[in-house]
Amino acid sequence: MAGERANWKGFLKIGDLSCPVGLYTAASTSSRIAFHTINRETGNRVRREFVDSATGKPVPRDDQVKGYALDDDRVVMLEPDEIARAVPESDKTLSVEAFIPCDDIDTLYFDRPYYLAPAGGAGQEAFAVIREAMRSASVAALARAVLFRRVRSLMLRADEEGLIAHTLNYDYEVRSAADAFSDLPDIRIKKDMLDLARHIVSTKAGTFDPSAFDDRYEEAVATLVRDKLAGKAVKRPKEKRAPKVVDLMAALRESAGVAGGPAKGRGKSTAGAAKAPGKPRGKKAA
Repeated sequence: MAGERANWKGFLKIGDLSCPVGLYTAASTSSRIAFHTINRETGNRVRREFVDSATGKPVPRDDQVKGYALDDDRVVMLEPDEIARAVPESDKTLSVEAFIPCDDIDTLYFDRPYYLAPAGGAGQEAFAVIREAMRSASVAALARAVLFRRVRSLMLRADEEGLIAHTLNYDYEVRSAADAFSDLPDIRIKKDMLDLARHIVSTKAGTFDPSAFDDRYEEAVATLVRDKLAGKAVKRPKEKRAPKVVDLMAALRESAGVAGGPAKGRGKSTAGAAKAPGKPRGKKAA
């Protein structure tokens, strides 16, 4: 990718076939509004300082080490060189272990997205062969590599002229859905209620357009900064009233436009539907 700096460079390897590749950041929060912590009296920035929890005295950087807590009273101290020796050395290889249907991985396991592109002209043909074979078979690749000092599993899928790579969460990192859903009652839904709900869903059918979503927090903070620079008084937004508890059937009828004529504001949406062509979709909750 011209003009972009790769986060990682190595080789994509499938059996005896390999090609040089680079991983590039696909999503970043660097352009979000960020704040500094300021001393109100002096206007100067303040800095964080590590202090001993018992003595309250600052601890120099050279005296700071990592610690693994066994319990509240016992800690195993780990020196930087000890941690470095324990971390697997990277062989700069992204090894494909299996090919699976694109929708076989639950999206709960997706961590961070990257673009995977050939690094240098020598491997472009091999890269194109791998990409088109995956595209024609509608499969994704499960691969493994040492990235940023950790062994990571990745899912690769064809996208336009390159590949999209998602690092995957480990199984122990994905919490069971039972933690959230175990207390939900078993409710039998009446057919007329379900029919109305389906009608409402159909009237809101649309396509996924990420540009249609606005970051209202960023906009509000940017407006606040402009107003303060201009010496304008900061207005508090009006508090929204809590919605009234209404009869469920009446609410469904009103939303579907059955009562009192057609409901306002319906029509095809470009922002509400979560389906994006070519994007993997999970089949079941973890």
